[in-house]
Amino acid sequence: MSQPVPPPNQSQQPYDAQPGGGNPFAGQQPGQPGQPGVPTGNPFAGQQPGQFGGAPFAPAAPARDNIALGAVTAVITAIVAAILYGVIAGAIEREVGYIAIGVGFLVGFAAGKVGGSNPVLPIVSAVLSLGAVYLGQLIGMAVIVSDKFSVSFTDVFFDKFGALTDAWSEAADFKTYMFIAIAAFAAYGGAKKASD
Repeated sequence: MSQPVPPPNQSQQPYDAQPGGGNPFAGQQPGQPGQPGVPTGNPFAGQQPGQFGGAPFAPAAPARDNIALGAVTAVITAIVAAILYGVIAGAIEREVGYIAIGVGFLVGFAAGKVGGSNPVLPIVSAVLSLGAVYLGQLIGMAVIVSDKFSVSFTDVFFDKFGALTDAWSEAADFKTYMFIAIAAFAAYGGAKKASD
């Protein structure tokens, strides 16, 4: 019940009557009126913008000059950076000033990137970075005390917070305050750089 197969050189298509063995473009000269030109290989050649469905989809522009979103981002970044700074300082049992500068820059850069070029954001970032570095140093001290005396971190940080801040005040020197101030400048600069 199989159907007979025609020999390979027999014509089965009506296109064989055209020159070029079925190629509708064979034998044409480019630019002849009423005849399509020779294909160039680019299927979109000759199309006008907006033809075939309009302009391509453009993604929405990021929100700019959104002070509320920038400030919220700065607060969240400051908290996370303070925790990381404190854990690192506590693990190596020393104050790391360069990380404090990085904390400030990170807070400012995140606020500027998300919030845009609002002139208030660099100031907010600088103030928050002061608090983030201070909090990070307190966390670092609490980690060190909890390791040395085998007590929980939460007991030291939350229950003895007053004693912790007193110990920080006694241990703070010029270098401590200098790095906190530089962190604030780094936050201000980071916010300006991100919003450019």
